[in-house]
Amino acid sequence: MSGRSSYLDLVLNPFNLLRTKRILNVNPTAAPERKEPDHVNVYVYDYSASDLSEQRLNDVKQAFPFKYSSNISWINVDGIRRKDIEELCNHFNIHQLVQEDIFSIGQRPKMDEIDGVIYCLLNMMYFNQTDGVVETEQISIILGEKFVLTFQEDASRDVFNPLRDKLQFRNNKIRQSGTDYLFYSLIDMIVDNYFVVMEKLSDKIEALEEDIIRSPNNRSLAKINILRKEMIVLKRNITPVRDMVNGILRSESALLDERTERYFKDVYDHIVQANDLAENYRDMMMNLHDLYLNNVNLKMNEVMKVMAVVTCLMAPATVIGGIFGMNFESIPWLHNPYGFFIAMSLMLLIPLVMIYIFRKRGWF
Repeated sequence: MSGRSSYLDLVLNPFNLLRTKRILNVNPTAAPERKEPDHVNVYVYDYSASDLSEQRLNDVKQAFPFKYSSNISWINVDGIRRKDIEELCNHFNIHQLVQEDIFSIGQRPKMDEIDGVIYCLLNMMYFNQTDGVVETEQISIILGEKFVLTFQEDASRDVFNPLRDKLQFRNNKIRQSGTDYLFYSLIDMIVDNYFVVMEKLSDKIEALEEDIIRSPNNRSLAKINILRKEMIVLKRNITPVRDMVNGILRSESALLDERTERYFKDVYDHIVQANDLAENYRDMMMNLHDLYLNNVNLKMNEVMKVMAVVTCLMAPATVIGGIFGMNFESIPWLHNPYGFFIAMSLMLLIPLVMIYIFRKRGWF
């Protein structure tokens, strides 16, 4: 099924249980049913203020020597495969619990300090323009003394390309700073991308609001239902990141320089703002639902008003026709040669007078 047809199915079916199940049925305690990729991509950026080495490796074992590098090493692994995770993490002395978290699915964003490293788990978010849904990708970031390890699920996309571009310039602050600044830069780019996703959702909400005001219908209700589910995804992935960044700020780890603390405070401000926007969007969806119901009720009231006016205008003709249609032998004007024309004139004149009175009183 193409992305376009799947989106139409969502719109035409406001009670799409499959999407609801994917969003709500998350059990981090269950054994992860992760399909392991055939191969993983390993990229290493080994740099200092004066030089930069960028390498693509075919095997995680080739990254082992970078543990002893005098430079700062960013080792990025695209693709989650248990064997590779265990080999790389065991060599870098990463605790077994962290390894399990890297391999897990549906974990809540969090931060841990174990065995001299700082571990952060959070989700990168993307907006699928074709399907109109928010997609997530779990990423694990490990900060060590002279290295940063990142583990991604999808090798085809991430939000770190601007960071890679910055590493090419010798006078860039990343090249001039330590591993903690690289650690900050990775988290900052993930958080900044949240605003890109929310901007896309904002456009959807504005378009939906305009549709509801112009012509509310069942499809509008379906779109409201779709966007409310995406708000759940947004809220679930943004809110815990605030606690994660707050945990970094409270950390007394020697891996974090005091000068870097101000940058994490900036990330904290951004994630608080993103959380507030997510709350606002959720309130807007509730307001759109109320707006839809109000517009539907208003449209129904307009129909009922027209029907009531027509009924009132037809009442005099019905009364006159009923009176002169009674089966009595003696009825006034029954044999009058102009009786029919008089009755028809009254049937037309009285509704016209009623219309004038209704209009004057502003009833329609």
